Amino acid sequence: MTAWGARLIALAALVIACALGARAAWVWQDNAYGKLLADQATDYGQQLADKERAHAREREDAATAALDQLAVQHTARRDLEARLKTQGQAHSKEMNDAQQTQARLRDRLATADLRLSVLLDAGSVAAQGCNGGVREASSPGGVVHGAVRAQLDRAHAQRIVAITDEGDRGLIALQACQAYVREVTK
Repeated sequence: MTAWGARLIALAALVIACALGARAAWVWQDNAYGKLLADQATDYGQQLADKERAHAREREDAATAALDQLAVQHTARRDLEARLKTQGQAHSKEMNDAQQTQARLRDRLATADLRLSVLLDAGSVAAQGCNGGVREASSPGGVVHGAVRAQLDRAHAQRIVAITDEGDRGLIALQACQAYVREVTK
């Protein structure tokens, strides 16, 4: 074999060795990187699963807190409704009582069982010359002279009672509204 032949064989052996070495490096690197990628994918999957579990736990906690708050608000609303119902019943009773009182007063005025009178200023009565400036006798149980009074006509008395009835109902309604606002704004 000639020197050129030996060199050629050595060169071929070197090329084959380099190709085998490159192939072995390629396989080793593929194996190592494949394992590394698999580990990263596993770690990433685990991290993702952990994040999803944490997020689910957070959503569950938020839902539980919202339900608890809703239950508290529902209880407070039921309590408020109960108090307002009680106030409404009290208002209705008070309004009915006032109307019954006014109706009895109107009936007594209509039957002449009751007469409305007004107190007159004694000085103005004396100045006008009524009763000759002399006051009525005092009542048997007192020492104060009797007051000078004038009786009202039934129609006028009934109009006065109707006006006071409307005023009483307005005041009762105002008190009910104020109580309602106080309860609602607590």
